[in-house]
Amino acid sequence: MTTREKQESTNDPHGGPLHLRGGPQDAPYALDIGPERAGWERSSLRVLELPPGGVHTLVTGESEWIVLPLTGGCTVHTAGDIFELTGRESVFSGVADFAYLPRDATAQISSGAGGRFALAGAKCGRQLPARYGPASEVPVELRGSGTCARQVNNFAAADVFRCDRLIAVEVLTPAGNWSSYPPHKHDEAEPGVESVLEEIYYFELERGGPGYHRVSPSRPGGADVLAEVRGGDAVLVPDGWHGPSIAPPEGALYYLNVMAGPDEERAWLIRDHPDHAWIRETWDPQRADPRLPLYAAPEDRR
Repeated sequence: MTTREKQESTNDPHGGPLHLRGGPQDAPYALDIGPERAGWERSSLRVLELPPGGVHTLVTGESEWIVLPLTGGCTVHTAGDIFELTGRESVFSGVADFAYLPRDATAQISSGAGGRFALAGAKCGRQLPARYGPASEVPVELRGSGTCARQVNNFAAADVFRCDRLIAVEVLTPAGNWSSYPPHKHDEAEPGVESVLEEIYYFELERGGPGYHRVSPSRPGGADVLAEVRGGDAVLVPDGWHGPSIAPPEGALYYLNVMAGPDEERAWLIRDHPDHAWIRETWDPQRADPRLPLYAAPEDRR
């Protein structure tokens, strides 16, 4: 058995692992998930690690991509455009700026001080222009209440930033709280009610963890995962009810959601699990978690 096989859970009825352990894999990526590896059509995630002075060339191919700093900053060059990404100290310290790269392009990512960068991708049909996403324009949403309270950084939500297929957001769950709750799914097409989206969860933990994530079947033979997640891990959600994501008592849980699907409308439409949907009715804005927001988007200083 190879090192990578030992790192990956094998509890997927689809025939491949759904819980992927972070760690050295295909340099320079700490994690490299594409449609072929995931066994689906569109969604991708790579975690790029650059040493000080490091440079990486990204050929976008049939996918659109967002370069999102996890730690550190970088410069992105593509087709005459230069995007200087200030980045951040960590995913727990602030909202990050980002760069959008179109399909059928070549980009160079360089970092003087080094860092870790998420490359969130989706196979798409249209070639949209390369663009810069300022941190100051990222909507920061507080969702839920009490022990279900969490923060969502909607940097590339469907109604926030224009992409062809890609949807991506960040979620921060305070220590001990549950997020991605109530369990919900998006694996059937019902206009105005539910959309079909392949989803990747990428995790970081403020103080090491572990955290926990659940995916339960929404159909016979569907995805079924209970994962103990640590920093750098990912969980694939090809279908099924997903949630909760549980933060450990000692520190916050972060995850990056990367989604894409075949529906004509680019939308995040979900159906709550019928046994747990009632929890939304108990959420009270007066019971907001005093730890939230962990941070807000910075002011635009242009």
